[in-house]
Amino acid sequence: MPQSSVSTGAKPRKVPRILILGGGTVGLYSAQRLRRRLGHREAAIVVVDPRPYMTYAPFLPEAAAGSIDARHVVAPHVRALKGVDVLQGKVSEIKHADRTVQITPEEGEPYWVTYDHLIVGLGSVARTLPIPGLAEEAIGFKNVEEAIAVRNHVLGRIDLASSTWDADLRKRMLTFTFVGGGFAGVEAIAEVEDMARDAIKQYASLEESDLRFVLVEGSRRILPEVSEELGGYTLEQLRKRGIEVFLSTFLNSCVDGHVVLSDGTEFDSETIVWTAGVKANPVLANSDLPLDRMGRVTALATLQIADETGNIVPDAYAAGDCAAVPDLYNPGAFCPPNAQHALRQAKHLADNLALVLRSAQPTEYKHKNVGAVASLGMYKGVAQMFGKIKVRGFFAWVLHRTYHVMAMPTWNRKINIMAGWTANLLWRREVVPLGSIHDPRAEFRAASVPPKPKAEPAADHSPVPSTEAKAPATA
Repeated sequence: MPQSSVSTGAKPRKVPRILILGGGTVGLYSAQRLRRRLGHREAAIVVVDPRPYMTYAPFLPEAAAGSIDARHVVAPHVRALKGVDVLQGKVSEIKHADRTVQITPEEGEPYWVTYDHLIVGLGSVARTLPIPGLAEEAIGFKNVEEAIAVRNHVLGRIDLASSTWDADLRKRMLTFTFVGGGFAGVEAIAEVEDMARDAIKQYASLEESDLRFVLVEGSRRILPEVSEELGGYTLEQLRKRGIEVFLSTFLNSCVDGHVVLSDGTEFDSETIVWTAGVKANPVLANSDLPLDRMGRVTALATLQIADETGNIVPDAYAAGDCAAVPDLYNPGAFCPPNAQHALRQAKHLADNLALVLRSAQPTEYKHKNVGAVASLGMYKGVAQMFGKIKVRGFFAWVLHRTYHVMAMPTWNRKINIMAGWTANLLWRREVVPLGSIHDPRAEFRAASVPPKPKAEPAADHSPVPSTEAKAPATA
């Protein structure tokens, strides 16, 4: 294929440096694979990410529900990336023509890093809309910190509502709204609702009927990743549990927690969770790499970055949510942004780069979807395997857990997750709210404020009335 001319500004090195932007699924798995394929004398590998760990996103709903310890859904880079250098900071600018990337650490001045080969695995961020009140009221569901926040917030509302006598305020506290009916939204509301019903049994002043869960979806169905039959089954199961599902409906406003839907429905809710889609990392707009209209890096099936005419950008590769990779099994379409593709693309990309460094030809990535699995709470789930086999209920829930625990990086995390599941079977899950962890210094700040000095009574300088003047006149 034709190649575009890109000048190189970096000085030649004895060992080529591979710079991997993003330490998520693509970054972690491609770095691991490259380290196994290439010796230290063949390549130096550097991963850049603002967080010191990879988050396994499919387990976020179970982390939010307390079925999995939140620490166990992340893989620390320091343990998972042996033999790989990790730089903690945000990518703020990419100048591939000069083979340089600017990194902004959490503390300190930005700096530039040079490289010979680039892998773009920056992933995605929540796709938000200019809805009044959304930025001020909603919680996202893209990372483990947000999953913990949702868990603590929901349990905290239940705890507060148990001591609240105002009926309207209690109703507002116990109304939980989730926006987005894809995998993330459906699994999140199902798992959290399951947890909330378990938690509310501990409060004598509350009933399960006090809880209100609402799911808002803009399209005509939920779970578009599976067949309409399974999507319909899931909808039926959610509604049987009392979850209100609004289809073909949009969130118009949520100012001060007052939710207004496009069909005219209005209610108050202190919990609004946004799971309505993702978009490519916006930092890509601050680069000289070719992007499509959705802001994704354009790539070939070989995972090499290329412009819209097919001209390859030398020494640059991309995969995962931030890349528009052709789906060879569905001509004209792109691989969907999910963990299944990201993981496999990462490994294939690493293999291709290793081939190129050894003067061999890269191969095309192709992967036929093996299925989709979703958890709907404890012992409940749906699964569609190989496009034909439809599973529901307990067996689907087992398939979900088995598939994802095997995909979780490092045996340490796999064992910890399975141990936690075993403990939950023997004892009830922990449902204590720890909302103060989101601002742990709040109580200390309040205690550190010196008390206001008491105001001394003002002196009375008014003239003392004369006794003689007041004496009554005598004859």
